[in-house]
Amino acid sequence: MSQKVYLYILKTGIYLSLISVFLVSKSLLFPYIATKQIYFNILIEILMVFWLAFIVKFKEYRPKASYITYGLGAYFLVVLISCFTGVDFGLSFWGDVERMLGFFHIFHFFLFYLILITIMKDWRDWKKLFIVSVIFANLVSLNGIGGNPFSTIGNTAYVCGYLIFNIYFALILFFKEKDKSFRWLYIAALPLQLVAFKNADSSGAFVGLGFSVLVFFFLYGILCENKKLRKYTLSAGAIALILVILLFANKNTAFVNNNSLLSKVNEISLQKNTFQTRLISWKAAGKDFKNHPLLGTGHGNYAIIFDKYFDSKFYSYTSSETYFDRAHNNLIDIASTTGSLGLLTYLSIFVAAAYYLIRGFYEKRIKLIDFTLVSCLVIAYFVQNLAVFDSLVTYMGIMMVLAFIYWLYGEYGGIGENIAQTAGKAKRQIFGDEQGERNELLVLVFAGIISLTIIYQCNVLPLQVLVGTINGHIAYQQGEVMKSFEIFKNALAIKTGLNRDANTIFIRLFSEDIDQLKKLNRNQAQEILDLGIKKAEENVALNPGDSMSQIMLSQMLDSAARYNTDTYAKFIEYSDRSLVAVDNSIAASPGRATNYFFKAQILANRGDREGALKVLEHAVSLNDKYSTSQCYLAKFMLFFEKPEADIYRNMDLCLDLEGQVDLTADILRRIANHYIEAGDFVRVEKIIMELTKKEPGKIENWVNLIKLYGQMGEKEKARAAADKAIELDYSVKEYAEQYVESID
Repeated sequence: MSQKVYLYILKTGIYLSLISVFLVSKSLLFPYIATKQIYFNILIEILMVFWLAFIVKFKEYRPKASYITYGLGAYFLVVLISCFTGVDFGLSFWGDVERMLGFFHIFHFFLFYLILITIMKDWRDWKKLFIVSVIFANLVSLNGIGGNPFSTIGNTAYVCGYLIFNIYFALILFFKEKDKSFRWLYIAALPLQLVAFKNADSSGAFVGLGFSVLVFFFLYGILCENKKLRKYTLSAGAIALILVILLFANKNTAFVNNNSLLSKVNEISLQKNTFQTRLISWKAAGKDFKNHPLLGTGHGNYAIIFDKYFDSKFYSYTSSETYFDRAHNNLIDIASTTGSLGLLTYLSIFVAAAYYLIRGFYEKRIKLIDFTLVSCLVIAYFVQNLAVFDSLVTYMGIMMVLAFIYWLYGEYGGIGENIAQTAGKAKRQIFGDEQGERNELLVLVFAGIISLTIIYQCNVLPLQVLVGTINGHIAYQQGEVMKSFEIFKNALAIKTGLNRDANTIFIRLFSEDIDQLKKLNRNQAQEILDLGIKKAEENVALNPGDSMSQIMLSQMLDSAARYNTDTYAKFIEYSDRSLVAVDNSIAASPGRATNYFFKAQILANRGDREGALKVLEHAVSLNDKYSTSQCYLAKFMLFFEKPEADIYRNMDLCLDLEGQVDLTADILRRIANHYIEAGDFVRVEKIIMELTKKEPGKIENWVNLIKLYGQMGEKEKARAAADKAIELDYSVKEYAEQYVESID
C-alpha cells in the first residue's frame, strides 16, 4: 500500500478512537467501562497491524529516540514485571471489569501514543485532532448538563478529568489559530464544558484546574517579554490569588454558601469524610511499602494493601464505601503497587516532558503560549490525580499531550525531524531496519494473524462472558432461576482473564436467597450450589490472600449449609468449610468488622450462641462508635434472650449512633415497647420514623407517630405526620385532625 493509504487508515483510526467516550452498552457488565475499553482495544489492535507494516516499509516515519518514549516504555515494562512478582497476576495483567486497568488494557494507550508520534507530523494534523476532541467534549458536556452529571463516561471524576484536557485543547486551538475571525469559535466551546465541569462536582478536579490557572498567570507573566502584557498578566494572577484566599477565608459566610459556584470551596476541606477515609488508605500504603519497596504488591493489587491494614476508624466516616481497590492518589497507588521502580519510571515521563518543554522554550523551538498552556495542562492533570486515578479518557488525554510535546519540540528540528532530515540518522531509530520495505507483506500477514487471535481471545470471548452475565442476571430478576443458571453456566464455561467479576455476580445472586433454591428440586438446587462453590474457589485460587474472595466463598458455602439443614452431615461439612473461609477472610483483613458479623451468623446457625456473641464483642471493640457493630450485638442478644439490661445497653448505643437503619421492622416494633415504657421519647421517635421509611404505606406507623408527637407536645410535627397519614388513608382524617388540635 502507498504511504498515503497507510496514513489515511492510521489517522482515521485515531479519530475513531475518540468515539469511545460515547460508547455505553447496557448489555455488558459495567457498561460505561467495558464498552469503551473493549472497543478501544480492538481498534488499537487492528491499527497496530498497519502501523507495523507502515514503519517497516517507510522507515522515515519510524518514531525517533525520545526521553518521553523511553520513560513510557520503562514504566510499562516495570508494570509488566510487577505482574509476575506481585500477589495476584490475574488482577495485575487482566484487571477487572469495573476498572479495566490491568497491564493488558493500559498497554494499549502506549501503542496509541506510538501511533500518534508516527503520523502527527504537522500542526494541521494536531489541529484536526484537537477540534474533533473538543467537539466530542461539548457533546459529552451537553449530555451531562441535561441532568446526568456522569454523562456517557459514568463517573464524575472521570468527566472532570476528560474536560480538563479539552478545555486546554480549546485554548491551544484559540491561541494557535491564525484566522482571528475564526479563532473565537474555540472560546465559544468553553462555556458548555465549564458548566458540565461544575455540575460534575469533583473537588480534586476543581483544585487541579484552579491551581493550573493561577500557575498560567504567573508563569506567562514572568516569562513574557512584553512589559505591558507582563504587567497585566501578573496583576491578573495576583488578583486571582487574592480572591482565592478571600474565598477560603470567608467560605462559611452566607454570600459564599448561597452561590452554587462559590460554595464549591466548602467541599475542599481536610476535614471532609472522603479525605479522612483516603488518609487512612494512604497510611495503609505507607505501612506496606517496606514489604515490597522495589516492585510493590503488583500492579492493580492495591485492595490487598487496603484490606491488610484496614482500620475500623474508617467506619466513623462512612459505612458504605469501605472497599478501596485504588488509593485515590495516583502517586501512592503507583508506589504501593509497582514500588519505587514504578514510581521513578512514572515520574521520569513527566521529567522528560518538562525537559523538552523547557529546553524547547529557551531554544525558541516552542512559543511561550504553547509552553505555558501545555505545562499548565500537565499540572492540572497531575494535581487532579492526587485525589483520583486514571481512566480510559484521561489515559487517552495524557498520551495525546505527551505526543503533542514530542511534536512541539521537534517541529523546528528536535525529536520529530522533518522527513527530509531523517536520512543518515538510522542510529537514532528505535524501530525497524533497512530491509523493512521488503517485509511489508510478511508483517501484514503475521501481525494480522496475531492481532486477530488477540482480538478473539482477549476481547470477543470476554464480551461473550460479560453479555452472558447480564442476561443471566436479568433472567434471575425475572424469577427464571433455572434459565438464569443455564445462561451463567454457559457464559462461565468460557475461560478468559475477566471471569473473576462474572463469577462474583453469579455467587452473589445465588448465595443471597436460599428461598429461591428451595423452590427447585434438590438436584437442580445442588447443581447451582456446586457451581457457585466451584466459581468461588476459582476466585480464591487467583489470590488466597484476597479477603473479599474468601468471604464470598464463605457465603456460598454457608448457603449450601443452610440449604442442607435437613441433612446434618452435609450441613456440618459445608458449615465447617464456611468457617475456614471466613477465618481466612478475617486473617487477610483483621480490622474489617463486617467479616465478623458474617462469622457470628455462621456460629449462630450452628447453635454456638456464646461464640457468636464473643465474635461480635470483638467487632465492637474495633470501633465502638460504629453503629452497625453495636446493632448486630444488640440484635443477637435480643434473639438469644440475654438479660434486658445487657440487650438495651447496646441497643441504646445502636440508636444513639443512628443505627436504626440496620434493624428490621420486626425488631423495631419489638423494642419500641421497651422505650415507650421507659418514657424515652427521643429513641421512640427514631424507631417509629424508621418504621415509616421501611413500611411507608402502613398507616399504623403514621398514627403512632402522631400520638408520639402529641405526648411530646410537638404540635407542628404531629400535624405534618397527620397530613401524611391522611394522604395514605383518608378515613383517618377526622381522627387525626381532632387529635392534633387537642395537643396543648
